[in-house]
Amino acid sequence: MDMTGAQWRKSSKSGNNGGNCVEVADNLPGVVLVRDTKDRDGGTLSFQPAAWRGFVEAAKTGRPTA
Repeated sequence: MDMTGAQWRKSSKSGNNGGNCVEVADNLPGVVLVRDTKDRDGGTLSFQPAAWRGFVEAAKTGRPTA
């Protein structure tokens, strides 16, 4: 997968304490990428945008989406 141009961001809710954070790149067409902030070269997960939106909504509300 070509990740050239991925613009990575960390949640504004993540602290600077070296905790368990992930970075997300959602600027590429048709894919959302996720990686571990502490191990940026350790691998990247990819999701379809609709699946990622469902995950984020479930995380916000505490309820799974259909």
